[in-house]
Amino acid sequence: MKSLNMECNLLINSVGSTNLPRFTVEYINGVRGNMASYKTRIGFHRMHKSFLVPTWKYNIPGTSWKIFCAPEKLEQQFSVVVSTKRAEVGESDPEASPEKIPAKTLSSDELKLLLADAERLKLLKKLSEANQYNRLLKRELQDKEDVLVNFKSELAVIELEIQALVRLAEEIAKSDIPVGSRKIKGRYIQSHLFSRLGAIQEKLAAQIKDVEAAQAKEVPLSWVGVAESVQVMGSFDGWSQGEHLSPEYNGSYMHFSTTLFLRPGRYEIKFLVDGEWHLSPELPITGEGLTKNNLLIVE
Repeated sequence: MKSLNMECNLLINSVGSTNLPRFTVEYINGVRGNMASYKTRIGFHRMHKSFLVPTWKYNIPGTSWKIFCAPEKLEQQFSVVVSTKRAEVGESDPEASPEKIPAKTLSSDELKLLLADAERLKLLKKLSEANQYNRLLKRELQDKEDVLVNFKSELAVIELEIQALVRLAEEIAKSDIPVGSRKIKGRYIQSHLFSRLGAIQEKLAAQIKDVEAAQAKEVPLSWVGVAESVQVMGSFDGWSQGEHLSPEYNGSYMHFSTTLFLRPGRYEIKFLVDGEWHLSPELPITGEGLTKNNLLIVE
């Protein structure tokens, strides 16, 4: 019965085309004959009737017949052969009758693990974004630091030139004033030039101090004790990433140290030793209870 359905499907796929395939009619006992293909468009109902009651010149009553459809393409022929072999061995077509996989019910522990994994992925994503932003801020800070260093160097050169001009103006002012020299605000121009250069020198010195105040300074930090990992966290980077301390073994204890580059100001820090928070007794302490932190003052 499957073979007949398969042959009918091939014929139904050809219904409506202007050039239908040629059919071969075979008698079970060996008598064969060909049925001419239709050249005009025919309907499904007429084609179905032609299968049920075929009109053929070798019509022998009481005999059995088989009708075969010759495929037009090699791919169709291969499909027919595969379907026939599956029908002979009793296999089912996986596309025609796909197996339904029963849904597995998750236990409460498995659901908790899935939720924990989802939360962990969210936290890792946020931590990655925070680290990227922190690295961006560090690069911007380093660029500004380089600009300040260059500006300070330029100011230092200008300060040296002005100092030389001040000494020259002072020497001129102390020498004999030529007769007929011009005065500005009741003072000879030699004395006026000396005073103006002195004022410019003072302003330049104040600007250099401001640049030094804005420039980051090296601040050494250390932790002494038995530990595997020591990290300093603090307000200097918004308590986000911190700085790891390098260990040095001195025979009886471990000495951890690092150097921070901080601008002048007040900072609160805390040491993270093997995953636990600790305060350094060598630094002042601010706050109360859980908000206790070491106070770091950079002048």
